[in-house]
Amino acid sequence: MSLLKLQYIMGSQIGRRSFFSRPPEPPADILINDPMKAIYIGTTKLFNIPFSWTFSNLTNPHIAIVGVTGSGKSYFVKSFLLRASYIWNANAVIVDFAGEYKKWTIQSGGVVVSFGKGSYMNIMDLAGIRPLDRVKQIMNSFDIISDISTFPEQKRLTQEAIEQAYVNMGYIIADKPPEGKKAPTLKDVIALLEEKLQEGTYEYPAELENAVYRLRQFAREGDDYFARESTLDLGKLITSGLVDIDLSGLPDENFRAMAALFILQTLKEKMRAEGFSETKGLKLLVVLDEAWKVASDPKSDAITIIREGRKYQFGLIVASQEPTDINQDIFSNVGTTFILRTKFEKFLNYLQTSINFSNFIRNEISNFGVGQAAVEMLFTTATRFPSTFIIEKIHGEEPLYVYILDLTDILASSEISANIIQKEYQFEKEELRTKFIEFNMTSDSIEAIFSKMDSQSRSIKTREFIQELRNANVDNAVIASFLKNIGLDDAIIARIISNT
Repeated sequence: MSLLKLQYIMGSQIGRRSFFSRPPEPPADILINDPMKAIYIGTTKLFNIPFSWTFSNLTNPHIAIVGVTGSGKSYFVKSFLLRASYIWNANAVIVDFAGEYKKWTIQSGGVVVSFGKGSYMNIMDLAGIRPLDRVKQIMNSFDIISDISTFPEQKRLTQEAIEQAYVNMGYIIADKPPEGKKAPTLKDVIALLEEKLQEGTYEYPAELENAVYRLRQFAREGDDYFARESTLDLGKLITSGLVDIDLSGLPDENFRAMAALFILQTLKEKMRAEGFSETKGLKLLVVLDEAWKVASDPKSDAITIIREGRKYQFGLIVASQEPTDINQDIFSNVGTTFILRTKFEKFLNYLQTSINFSNFIRNEISNFGVGQAAVEMLFTTATRFPSTFIIEKIHGEEPLYVYILDLTDILASSEISANIIQKEYQFEKEELRTKFIEFNMTSDSIEAIFSKMDSQSRSIKTREFIQELRNANVDNAVIASFLKNIGLDDAIIARIISNT
């Protein structure tokens, strides 16, 4: 039997001793919410507590998601949207830059709208807002996607022509537009500038010519996706269940950014008009995936929406493989951030600076497997518990099929130290399939790789994997880019490719 021993200790000695350490998890009553009003995500790593997400105690319903290829990012987004539709009957609009969600949307009974493949959107449509406000939005979009701000005279000429186009159609610039009235297009704006140029009286014809050239890239025959009468009504789309707006068919990043900005501006105005009602849940979730120009520029409506918080009746989900593509203002103001596997030091530094999590959390993030995530929540009131915690695994609507790239054959036969890199990298199946499509691999080649991996417990050795890619005519530069994207550094990649 032990005896209790008393000992005199100086207060300074007690101050240096750590008797208790608060675990990095919120209490159970914060994590467990009404299943009829919250979205189940998964269980926490430390205490295995089921975590259900709700925006009722957060500053806003907006979400940021980051994670490298194969971390389970798109799997999480898909599961989140489906559960939001069950719980709140929420509609969803995916602004899909790479066409990644198109197949899933069709399988889920949703609607796909493909720009560049028969769909058009007039960026001068008013959608119920004043022409003056739409002019400001259009000019803001040009600021984001071009260098027009560095040419003030071109900017002035463009803005004046857009305003005049509305006036010529019978609009009063500062008044709310009448229902059903046809809007002008960018072609009408170009015609006004060309008319001014032909008059030959303008003092700076070169500025006028450049203003015309700048607009004409969006109005050329075949590329006039935003300069013709709209073939879709965004007002109807936001009440149409699940909608994927596929932008992958557009010519370049500027066209895709222009579409995303216009969609976001229009949705914001529609939801702003309806206002926010916490008791109604979320009417709409809008996903911006890999929209780096839209998410990174401080003038973007994505940042405006998040800063204005609970004013809107929809949640904005901004997702990216590279955290630096998302403006720090988003991380600082968004209600919830989900961080899946992230490898590069510069990305971890950016996230830790933006969110201010501990080194313990940082180490966990860099070693995550597929479906593991760190969650940061911004509560409406001050809290006395950690706001960043770890989810052991995201539990989705379907089984999370994990495919493994096994590096042990490279480690065993080269100078690469086992201490430098992981022995395996995990990928979610659909994200890996999307990558293969981006490599321009044929359907047969893609299915051949998956069939081989399925026969080997969904695993493949590095040499065999690279050889399969080469057999599918994927060149070394693309293979190297893929390996870099999952977190390997250049020196290791060079050795891997030379050794295979």
